[in-house]
This record gives sequence, structure tokens and C-alpha cells, in this order.
Amino acid sequence: MTIKITGTGSALPEKRVTNFDMAELVETSEEWIRERTGISERRIATKETVASLATQAGKAALDMAGCEASEVDLIITATCSPELLLPCCACQVQSAIGAENAVAFDLNAACSGFLFALNTAYAYLQTGLYKNALIIGGEVLSKLVDWTDRSTCVLFGDGAGAAFVEASEADELCENGRKAGIEGMVMSSDGSKGMVLSCAERGLSNPYSEASGEVNPYIYMDGQAVYKFATRQVPACINEALDKAGLTVEDVDMFLLHQANVRIIESVAKRLKSDISKFPMNLSRVGNMSSATIPVLLDELNRDGKLEKGSRLVLSGFGAGLTYGASILVWGA
Repeated sequence: MTIKITGTGSALPEKRVTNFDMAELVETSEEWIRERTGISERRIATKETVASLATQAGKAALDMAGCEASEVDLIITATCSPELLLPCCACQVQSAIGAENAVAFDLNAACSGFLFALNTAYAYLQTGLYKNALIIGGEVLSKLVDWTDRSTCVLFGDGAGAAFVEASEADELCENGRKAGIEGMVMSSDGSKGMVLSCAERGLSNPYSEASGEVNPYIYMDGQAVYKFATRQVPACINEALDKAGLTVEDVDMFLLHQANVRIIESVAKRLKSDISKFPMNLSRVGNMSSATIPVLLDELNRDGKLEKGSRLVLSGFGAGLTYGASILVWGA
């Protein structure tokens, strides 16, 4: 038993904020941002929420799959920026789409979140506990960044992406002889380096606690440390996943990486000794949307007809935690 993605969806806020707009807020320039990150613009929420974007993306994925909300068994929403701690975003989505029969919960692995959620759903479906799952990565990071800090505010955008996955027989062959579904995965974490990318929640405050002082409520990032981690660990975990599946880099048709920085993606391609043309990117238009980057990119490629049945994809993400992972998937939709 394996899983097959039968529907994808995405949702972005209406507001476009260009690098020229950013240059009016902080001391930077369009050229400086674009050359160092590959980002030209990003979408910023003005009225949208994580829950509303996740709901829109989820509905689009279900529509493509031809699945009614009442038929959904499991909803997992990956997010690190929900509006509410309680109820979780997945339960808000469940209510909004009318998926009354679904189990719903959130998962936080930051920028690796969608990948971790996909692998979690795979585990549930492979055991036969559920037959399908709606997987969503959604973020409104604009409320977590310090808009006076040019090292972070220029990087992030808001949005949501979704995939509907269904249990599938592992012996389904595509025309090229490959079996559709998940072929292998790697998930890992390194909490010892976690504080190089962090964002605080509310501090301890009750009638019995000692004063804990001011807490910085914004995203903090040691850019150099994150860059070194990503460029080393991402190609390593991709190679590990390929080794487990008995595959090589040459067997992969497309690498869908977390869209954090064009230089990171170029470095990963170089370390894997693979052509950069196999690494599609959309970060120039949407920026770093954390857990939403991979599913939004997946949906764009799918709707543009760039994913052929039998294509072998590697999905790989990295983020706060520190978390990282890779999944190998033969496209079967």
C-alpha cells in the first residue's frame, strides 16, 4: 500500500509587495534583495488568515480530486503562525469545508511542515487506519516579522498550499514502468541548533511565576548559520533517501525544494551534481512562505501541466527546529 496525490490547491493573499515597496520601509534596495535572495515580490495578508487561506487551498485540492468534504478521513495542517492556539487550524478548516467525518490536527515543523505532514499521512494511510487525507501547509508570517529588521522582513510571504492524498495499491504501474506513489523518505531534527531560527510565544505569566522579562515576539534568524545548515544537510538527506530507495540523483526528474533562497537551491543543485533546470522555483513571486512553499509550488506545476504521470519527484524541506527531510514520489495523478 502506498499513497497517490489526486488533487492540489493553493491560495495567496491579494496584496503584492515588491522589493521597491520594501525599500520604502527599510534601508535596502530592489537589487540588493533580488541578488541575495532571488525574491522580487511577495504576497502579504491584509485581511486573510492562515485558516482562510488553508480553507481555500484545501477546497481547491478537493475539487481537483473530485472528493466531497464529507468523504475526507484526515486533515493535517502544517503551520507555525496560526491565529489561534485553540482550536487548531485544521479544526477550523474542517468546520469551514464541512468535513464532519475527518480527524483534524495541526503539526509544526516550520518550513519542513508540509513534508512532515505528508509523511505523517503516509504512515496513517499505509497502516490502513485511514483511506485519504487532506494535507495543508499555511502561513501568515507577516505578523511574525519585525518590519524594521531588513534581514528578515524582506524574506517572507504569506500563503497556503494543499494536497489531497489517497491510499493506492503499490503495484500500479505508469507507462514508463515506475510504480506511482511514495518510494522513500527521510525525516530528521537537530534541536541543539534550534535557536539559530526562532520566534517566541507568550512568556510565563501566572500568579505564582517569577517575572521573566520582555520576550521578543518576532522571528530571529542567524542567516549564515541557516545557510550553512541548509546547503549541507539538504543534499545529504536527499542522498540518504535516494540510497534507501536504491536510486541515484540521475533517476530524479524534478527536485521541489523549500523556497527559501535562490542561492541555497543553486548550492544544493551543485552539491548533488544535478542541472539547475530540474529545480523549479517560484520564490521570485511569493518569497519564503515556510510550510506553504512546497505545496504551492507543487500546485502551480500541476496546474501548468508540468507534472507528467510517472515523473519522479524529490520533495525536500528544511527549517526551524532545526528540521529537515526528503520524500521521493512518483507522480501518479
